Amino acid sequence: MFGSKLDILNQQWIDVVFAGRNKKYGAYELRKDNPRNTNKALLIGVAAFVLLISFKTILNAIDGFIPKADEKVKVTEVVLPPPPVNEEVKPPPPPPEPPKPKVDQVRFPPPVVKPDNEVREKEPPTVKELEVADPGPKDQKGDPNAAITIDEPVGNADVKQVVEENPNQIFTAVEQVPTFPGGESGFNKYLSKAIRYPAIARENNVQGRVIVQFVVERDGSLTDIKVVRGIGSGCDEEAMRALKASPKWKPGIQNGRPVRVQYSVPVSFALAQD
Repeated sequence: MFGSKLDILNQQWIDVVFAGRNKKYGAYELRKDNPRNTNKALLIGVAAFVLLISFKTILNAIDGFIPKADEKVKVTEVVLPPPPVNEEVKPPPPPPEPPKPKVDQVRFPPPVVKPDNEVREKEPPTVKELEVADPGPKDQKGDPNAAITIDEPVGNADVKQVVEENPNQIFTAVEQVPTFPGGESGFNKYLSKAIRYPAIARENNVQGRVIVQFVVERDGSLTDIKVVRGIGSGCDEEAMRALKASPKWKPGIQNGRPVRVQYSVPVSFALAQD
């Protein structure tokens, strides 16, 4: 009658169902307006969903058009306390007094125009005094054995003070390197007697060279002994023990005086072949 498909919300079916009935009843109006309300609800739902997922994008776009207010920076003045004073560090010594000049100096004040009522502090040197002295800023006795210096300050010191370098400085290269008593052959002979092959190294057939680094002091003693490259199995400790028991070396020489020198030696560990 109305087609093969049954659509109960079709207006023709609604009229058939409500034929001879009170169409002012609410059910008739609901079924009559159902397609329009359904489409409206679908459109509103789709629009709300799209607006929800694009809300952040819209906000970012609006934020780009609206200029931001300048940020207020609060400046706080911070007063730092002075650094702590290290009482263990001594202040540097005063500079040495310059040596005496070669000849005597007499004060030769420059000419200055003064009123007649002012008395001069000192009479300028005479020609006879200038024959054996040089004009200078003050009276000063000379040293005939001193070297002639030009444009250098002079003082009252008899000789130039020699400022000693840091006695604790450790050198890695010197004019004369430290040596063991008896030289390299003596050192190898000492190691052959002092080294005791560790039992664990002997059992595991551990062989090789242990590089030991130490400092030869000014008196020839060895300090700061440590292994730079080892082979383990007790060989490293045995090499250090042998060097700690070593007799004093001949210290290294730099500028004619003994200095502290950092030195490295190899200690070989080898098993006798059967």
